[in-house]
Amino acid sequence: MRQLFAKIAGSAFGLGYAPFAPGTVASAAAALAYFFIPALHDPLVLLPLIVATTALGVWSSSVMEEEYGEDPSQAVIDEVAGQWLALAFLPVTPFVVLLGFVLFRVFDILKPGPVDSAQRLPSGWGIMSDDVLAGIFANVTLRVLMFALPMLPFGAAL
Repeated sequence: MRQLFAKIAGSAFGLGYAPFAPGTVASAAAALAYFFIPALHDPLVLLPLIVATTALGVWSSSVMEEEYGEDPSQAVIDEVAGQWLALAFLPVTPFVVLLGFVLFRVFDILKPGPVDSAQRLPSGWGIMSDDVLAGIFANVTLRVLMFALPMLPFGAAL
């Protein structure tokens, strides 16, 4: 039962079993959920959800490693938490959500500096922390772009 629950949670309800690019699939699903579910725009909903997703992700991805090995591709709950962080407290417009998605994937794939270091933490901590940092990097980068390039269609500035 423990393995089954870990697989359901860690794979983001099966998205981690996508045949191609499961991390990107999970990130896209998280971005679409953020865009289309108004409750996620409320910081009092989103922040606790990110914290809960991260905590559940540390546990579930650690359990999944027992079966699939180190940092299994099926464990994509980290992409969900990271993607939501990338979009947190930003205008909810198609352009911002798309750019937040792209920036998150870039930071998650390239793993600059601290993002790479974070993935070396043990087990589920490493799996989750690099995506959390990638999400923060994407969010900060998007805010800098919004400030530096106000002529782009970002929507209402925060």
